[in-house]
Amino acid sequence: MKRLAIALLLLILLAGAGVAWTWLQRELSPITETEDAARDVAYTVESGDSFWRVAAELERDGVIRNARVARWYAQSEDMASKLKIGEYRLSTAWSTPEIFEALTEGRVETHAVVIPEGLRATEIAARLAEAGLADADRFLTLVFDPEAPARFGVEGPTLEGYLFPDTYRFARGLPEEQIIGAMVDEFLGVRNEIVAANPDFALSMREHATLASIVEKETGAAHERPLIAAVFLNRMKRGMKLQTDPTVIYGIEDFDGNLKRIHLEDETNPYNTYAIRGLPPGPIASAGRDALRAVAEPAETPYLFFVSKNDGTHIFAKTNAEHERNVDEYQRRRRRR
Repeated sequence: MKRLAIALLLLILLAGAGVAWTWLQRELSPITETEDAARDVAYTVESGDSFWRVAAELERDGVIRNARVARWYAQSEDMASKLKIGEYRLSTAWSTPEIFEALTEGRVETHAVVIPEGLRATEIAARLAEAGLADADRFLTLVFDPEAPARFGVEGPTLEGYLFPDTYRFARGLPEEQIIGAMVDEFLGVRNEIVAANPDFALSMREHATLASIVEKETGAAHERPLIAAVFLNRMKRGMKLQTDPTVIYGIEDFDGNLKRIHLEDETNPYNTYAIRGLPPGPIASAGRDALRAVAEPAETPYLFFVSKNDGTHIFAKTNAEHERNVDEYQRRRRRR
């Protein structure tokens, strides 16, 4: 009888353990049983959030079944102190362990932001701020910090021109320094690729980025970039002034859109390429891959001048006399009409 009683007790305990295990598995299982019936839930872990608070909110929002069981699970798996701050996109088709793996591994939701070619740092900062990805003032403070170029591995005077234009995906709450680092790294990667393909290329990083930014601002026509780059390189070789409006404009504080003769004669503007010889102190915008490549692989041409045809393209000339005729044809006569 004694052995029978012990056997019965063991059976009862095993049965109870089985029931408890089944219940526990149920409480950790997904809210919805199929992907088709699942719903996505946006959730943000903020600084200072406790695991218990997060679990309670997820239970309230119908993302997990049981906050207490979730807390027990997290403690048993040493996850309770490993929450990562950020935005998440969770699914009710995920089990509690899957949800908390996402929250502790930092699988945060990212947001796309498009940075077109030819933008200034101020315009890039505005785009990032509009997307809710950065504080514009903090971003620009870092970009224009005189020590930033050395810290990010580029040639100054600032990070203007080194924020590579591309489509990025960033998580909200990411420090501005990391965003800048990602953009500068893209620039370095693209430039290194171009330089490696052109071993005789002699311009320094700053000269390369600066001239490419001028090419980018001078034309939006892809086929013209190597020609525009060639014109400026030819002028530099001859010691001629570059005489390009975009650099002058960059150096004018609060430019109102009306470039005047007084601006072209202003010798106090370090970006006034009508007054200085050679390149300005640094880039005036972020050049894309094609503009950077055009500077390293310019067209073989004797052109020294170009003027806008007012249709987004330019007409090129070898001599000043030819250039003056083009200016008269496409600019002066047009103003008289």
